[in-house]
Amino acid sequence: MKTQIFFKLLAFFLIVIAAATLTLDLAIRKSWERSLYQSTEGSLRRETLMLANRVRGDAHPDYVAIAREAGEASDARATIIDQQGHVLADSSADPTEMENHATRPEFIKALRGEIGEDSRWSHTLGIQFLYVAAPIPGGAVRLAYPLGSIAAVRKRVWGNLFWATLLAMAVATVLAGIAAQGISRRLKAIVGFAHRVAQGDLTARIDERRSSDEIAAVATALDKTARRLEESFEAIETSHEELEAVLNSMQEAVIAISGDGRALWANRKMNELAPPGVRLNAPIVETVRDPDFLRAIELAAKDKQVQTTRVNWSAVRRAFSVTAAPMPNGGAVAVLYDLSEVERLEKTRRDFIANVSHELRTPLTSIQGYTETLLDAPPGDSSMTHEFLEIIRKNAARMSRLTEDLLTLARVESGEQNFRFHPVAASTLLQNAYETFAEVARARDVEMTIESNSEQLVQADEDAIQQVFANLIDNAIKYSSAGAQVFLGVRTVDSTLEFYVRDNGQGIPSEHLPRLFERFYRVDKARSRESGGTGLGLAIVKHIIRVHGGSVRAESLLGYGSEFSFRLPLATKGALVEEVEKATS
Repeated sequence: MKTQIFFKLLAFFLIVIAAATLTLDLAIRKSWERSLYQSTEGSLRRETLMLANRVRGDAHPDYVAIAREAGEASDARATIIDQQGHVLADSSADPTEMENHATRPEFIKALRGEIGEDSRWSHTLGIQFLYVAAPIPGGAVRLAYPLGSIAAVRKRVWGNLFWATLLAMAVATVLAGIAAQGISRRLKAIVGFAHRVAQGDLTARIDERRSSDEIAAVATALDKTARRLEESFEAIETSHEELEAVLNSMQEAVIAISGDGRALWANRKMNELAPPGVRLNAPIVETVRDPDFLRAIELAAKDKQVQTTRVNWSAVRRAFSVTAAPMPNGGAVAVLYDLSEVERLEKTRRDFIANVSHELRTPLTSIQGYTETLLDAPPGDSSMTHEFLEIIRKNAARMSRLTEDLLTLARVESGEQNFRFHPVAASTLLQNAYETFAEVARARDVEMTIESNSEQLVQADEDAIQQVFANLIDNAIKYSSAGAQVFLGVRTVDSTLEFYVRDNGQGIPSEHLPRLFERFYRVDKARSRESGGTGLGLAIVKHIIRVHGGSVRAESLLGYGSEFSFRLPLATKGALVEEVEKATS
């Protein structure tokens, strides 16, 4: 078997070497001959042009001397011919004994002002030449290079190449024998190793080769193993990737913990919750230190039962419902359901119901009390009746405003309110707001002024922005004393326009500023209810501006007034083009 594979490899190597050598020989020979001929031709063209330039540059040329010198310099035969084809001078023959050259192809082409070339046997010398002719005034010059020189060089080179090829083949044959011997030994070792792979030692793979030598045995053994393992590994890998994709797409955090309390795997959500990510093979206590979480994992792994608990993860300031399930090989997998948003919404709902109930209780109590008083009062007291009815009317109006504000806030927050965005000038928004409240301000002896303006366009719903201005200006007027001033304006801030309403009233304590835009939040509850406020105006402002893609803020200095401002994005070119198209359609 060893002899068989050895001679097979050796024969194969020799065939490859011979084929490669023959191919290179043919390719190099043709390429080299072509290159040599082109090099000779190019050199002869340059020498011919130099000869022509010399003849042109001499006012009284000595043709015989020039031809002789050119022939010696270029190692070629130089000939000078007149326009009729008569040879005037030649470096290798007597011009008087030479034939007329008027019919020579290279001479005919030279007379047309071009470089003429031809290859043929010389009738004068009986040798094959390469001819190159160039035009001169009154005729042409020609150089002829004997092609026999090229043949001699070619013969000498091919002789050297032949012996080099024989030497290379001899060396290659020795190397091929050594390589074949080494491959034969390795293949025998691979056969034994492949049998171990088929029994479960997964270390190698090889393609099948149809033959009766050692390679066939290796291929058969390894191919059987590879085919079986490929199917198993592909199924496992596919299952693993699908499971990982599902777990990473979950909104809940998932983490697997080994029996000794080390993190084995965590999905994307878990890594986001625990920056800079869960460190695998590290104790889980480094990531989550909550004792309830650790206890649930321990009990699930120990009792082989699902454990559920609530965890307040102080590191991320969130609450989770944790479900820990045991894994077959020990350890547990935990799923963390984020309860923070649910609890926040529940608290918001409770606070909202409590606030609405509180806000409605006072006017309802007043209406009920004064109505009962009117029913029990003796008839005929018209002054008391009118006074009580006026109180009932005010409380009913306050309830109506509260209901309207609640509906507006609900529509804005839920996205049910339709906004019609279009480019509108900042000056238009300010002027409309000023005109709407100018009379109200005068009635309360408050001076209202537009102190800065702009013709830049913002992308906004004009009616919604007027509602924003209405809430801000109404608050500024209501909480300003007689003789106060309210300023409206706009300024450019970070590629946006910032509108503001500023007053010089009593101001707002700094501790109240962060909560001003919450529902039902009031700085002075008694004064707010007395002035008819619902406590929802600034919350409506905040949500409308958010829908516009802007932001709102409040600044105040106690005793010096307050400023409420909101930013709106500038109108884009696309929005302007669309608006023009609508206007012209």
